[in-house]
Amino acid sequence: MGKIIELKNVRKLYRMGDEKIVALDNINLEIYQGEVVCLLGTSGSGKSTLLNMMAGLEKPSRGEIIIKNKNIEKMSENQLAAFRQKYIGFVFQSYNLLPTLSALENVTLPLIFRNISTSKRNERAKKMLEAVGLEKRLNHKPSQMSGGQQQRVSIARAFVGNPNIVFADEPTGNLDTKTTLEIMELITKMAKEQNQTLIIVTHDIEISCYADRVIHIRDGNVDKIEINKDNTGDKGEE
Repeated sequence: MGKIIELKNVRKLYRMGDEKIVALDNINLEIYQGEVVCLLGTSGSGKSTLLNMMAGLEKPSRGEIIIKNKNIEKMSENQLAAFRQKYIGFVFQSYNLLPTLSALENVTLPLIFRNISTSKRNERAKKMLEAVGLEKRLNHKPSQMSGGQQQRVSIARAFVGNPNIVFADEPTGNLDTKTTLEIMELITKMAKEQNQTLIIVTHDIEISCYADRVIHIRDGNVDKIEINKDNTGDKGEE
C-alpha cells in the first residue's frame, strides 16, 4: 500500500483573547491507500481538528500536510477547493443534504463541476443510490426519508466522484444501534471494494472495530496507535 497522507510536525493553535489553546501538538502520522483508519477520542481531544487539517478545511499553525505528494497547507483556497473536489469525499454526522433537492439531485452535486453531462451525472448517481439500497427513493427529498436513509444518500454523494479519500466525521452520531451497524458495514465495504482510503472520526469505541488501524487522539496528541489484525468478525453484536 502506498502512502497517501503524511503529516509532519503538525501543530494547531487557536487564540481566545489573550489565551492560546493548543488543539493539535506536533502530530506525525502516515496513512496509506486503501486503509480504513479511525481517529478515536473524546469530545475536545482534537480528532475533528485533525480531520479538518487533513481535509484542507483548516490550515495548520505549523507543519506539513502532504496528500498525494502535494503539500496542501501551501495551496490557496481555490486550489484547495479544486483538490478536494477531485480527490476527497465527505460524510457528515448531520448528513448536510440540500432539503429542496431529491436524493438523486443531492448525489449528482459533486459531479456538476466536472464537465460531465446531465445524463451521465444522473446515471452515476442512480448507480450509487442503488449501491446503498435506495433505488426506490431516487425522487424523495430528505424530509421524506429516515435518518439512516439520509445518511445513505450522504454516503452515495461522498463516493459518486470516485475519490481517493473519504472523510467521515461521526457518521453514525445521529443513528440508532441497528442503523449504525448497517451504515458502518456499508461505508467500509464500499471503500474496500474500490481501494479507497476511509478516515472515520468517532468517540465510539465500537465504531473503531471496523478500522484497520485505530489512532487514539488525546489532548491534541497521538496517544497510541492500534492495529486491528482481524476486523472482519462480529462488530459490536455480542
